[in-house]
Amino acid sequence: MMRAVSKYLRQAAANGAITLLAILAVFGCLSRQFLEPNNLVNILIQSSSLAIVAVGMTCTLLTAGIDLSVGSSMFLAAAVAGKVLLSGMSPATAVAAALAVGIVFGLLNAILIAYLSMQPFIATLATLFVGRGLALLITDTRSLNLPEGVTQFGSRRLFLIPLPVLAMLFVLVVVHLILSHTPFGRQVYAIGYNPNSARKAGIDTRAILAATYVICGVCAAIGGIVSLMLLGTVSQTFGAQREFAAVSAAALGGISLFGGRGKVLPGALIGSLLIQTVENGLVLINANPYTYPLVTATVIFLTVMIDSLRHEALVKARRRKIRAEVAQSAT
Repeated sequence: MMRAVSKYLRQAAANGAITLLAILAVFGCLSRQFLEPNNLVNILIQSSSLAIVAVGMTCTLLTAGIDLSVGSSMFLAAAVAGKVLLSGMSPATAVAAALAVGIVFGLLNAILIAYLSMQPFIATLATLFVGRGLALLITDTRSLNLPEGVTQFGSRRLFLIPLPVLAMLFVLVVVHLILSHTPFGRQVYAIGYNPNSARKAGIDTRAILAATYVICGVCAAIGGIVSLMLLGTVSQTFGAQREFAAVSAAALGGISLFGGRGKVLPGALIGSLLIQTVENGLVLINANPYTYPLVTATVIFLTVMIDSLRHEALVKARRRKIRAEVAQSAT
């Protein structure tokens, strides 16, 4: 019985595609505009930034950690890039500066968590405020309105594919290949599944853990760049609460909050599309804007609840297996 329940929970949490299709069907019935090709492409474009950040969050979640500073990293990276652009420097310089911010912020989290043994929740909560404070200081708490060329660049297409979507696909594919087909990726899963066993197996757990937070910081910076291309402005609320959306997107895509289980593809992509689809659908049906946080909170609650039930079922199944093996060896 428990084995069947465990299998059901694993499939239910991992198969966010079914939920996504159901939501598409519901909003398609409620609004004629929802399923129009232009709107579906718009959902994909608007999901690109969140999906990129969710990829980085996935790396930390696979180690049973978390990075609550990704929204602030996005804000700080975008603020630095915006200042560079407004000073007359080239877009390439702005992108390089934003990526440097992501690397530095990722290294800061890596040092605090991997080498100073701070709890990820506390460490990244602290850097969340540090990053947002620095970004507000850089912008003087004023919005940075960038030239129209920035948004025009974000609306360009290559091989008929919007550039933000291409950036998203590039990050998804690269990180997926790293996690699925390299020794580093296998070590990340090993640490998340059982850090003590990974350490005993000779894995440098500190270095691997640090690398995941650097990757997360870089992904947050890229997500900030993509958002900047789409919005064309850096306001005080830039990147606000994106950390919670990224965690939800990863978890909805089947990434376990307890570490060691899940895939970037299609997990992070499906989860991001699901969240953006809900937001887009609520706008098209003219729902009360005050209900948006309630819907998001409900999604997060259900995500955590399902993952907790799945984790509990897997632990119980593992215990029964160990007991059966012990009993068999005793006889």
